[in-house]
Amino acid sequence: MASQGKEEARQARVGVVIPGAGHGERLGSLTPKAFLPLGGVPLLIHAVRPFQENPEVEEIVVVVASGHREEAEELCRRFRLDKVKAVVTGGPRRQDSVRYGLEALTAEEIVVVHDAARPLLSTGLVTRVIEAARRTGAATAAIPVYETVKQVHPSGVVERTLDRERLWLAQTPQAFQVPLLREAHRRAQEEGIEATDDAALVERLGHPVEVVLGERQNIKVTAPEDLPFLEQLFRSEAWGMRVGIGFDIHRLVPGRRLVLGGVEIPSSRGLEGVSDADVLLHAIMDALLGAAGEGDIGRHFPPGDPASRDAPSLSLLARVAELLANKGLRVGHIDAVAILEAPRIGPYVKEMQEAVAGTLRIPPWRVNIKATTPEGLGALGREEGIAAYAVCTLIESKGSA
Repeated sequence: MASQGKEEARQARVGVVIPGAGHGERLGSLTPKAFLPLGGVPLLIHAVRPFQENPEVEEIVVVVASGHREEAEELCRRFRLDKVKAVVTGGPRRQDSVRYGLEALTAEEIVVVHDAARPLLSTGLVTRVIEAARRTGAATAAIPVYETVKQVHPSGVVERTLDRERLWLAQTPQAFQVPLLREAHRRAQEEGIEATDDAALVERLGHPVEVVLGERQNIKVTAPEDLPFLEQLFRSEAWGMRVGIGFDIHRLVPGRRLVLGGVEIPSSRGLEGVSDADVLLHAIMDALLGAAGEGDIGRHFPPGDPASRDAPSLSLLARVAELLANKGLRVGHIDAVAILEAPRIGPYVKEMQEAVAGTLRIPPWRVNIKATTPEGLGALGREEGIAAYAVCTLIESKGSA
């Protein structure tokens, strides 16, 4: 996987182990469960993405079935999951697979464990579980039981009805202080103890496990009917999708820096405006605000506001990102186009995409930036200014507490 550069030489603070070595016999499939498709994408990729996109997470270890390591590595490369630092082969039990993942992990503070078979996790739940583990040392996502619960004899006869008021259904992610989970697995290995989740191993040590309200869509693929149900749920996310469009145009004048997409470009002229007049970022912000139903950039950053004067547009974009987060909205995708005769911005596009993505805390593949020339037509063709259009999608978070 990705080699670690000098800036990554120190140990990561928060790491993730994704156990996905199960063969899914109950599904009746010869394909390991982690590689079954949901919306045309393997469950494993869906499970890893919320951690890839969460700024708290610095390192991910994926655990897969024997003979599928190279396949998983290729998938992580294809989907640009560069936080995946290792892919290892799992064991006969889930517990073994988590232990092997822990051995490959370098994180020193918090480890999060999440099943590859739970593809509809939100990055917000990841953050809440990590925060709880920092407070108490151990935490699990879980949801309360709403139905009446019966204890049933193997013959099929009800033995008793249980009090559901104190019953919760455990999910993953589960997060722990790294030494605590390592010790729990060491003791379980020595004593021959087997548990269905990592929280149970930690409970055996006498350490409390905090419960964090989970998400009802965070379902684990187990039975044959689960995949068709999740497919419908996955497609229904479009119900919560919002679309925005943005446009901006600025005049080119001497004596100004030319900043586009948060990147300074060598030029004898720059764009005229109150801030750094980054026309590309202004169009993107307009699109994001429009999709959120929050007006336009003029409403949030009026020309007469001293705070906006000469402000870097990336700092304004960061404020828009905060507004979106407070409304429970996450960025699905951004597509932006700059319209200009000169200069050529092709060499700077990758840096622009990374600047936008970094500010919005999303992966760069969710940002597409391109340019087109007006072919000498009109004011833009005469190099009097630069214009930009942007389209974005925002997705409403589901099941958040």
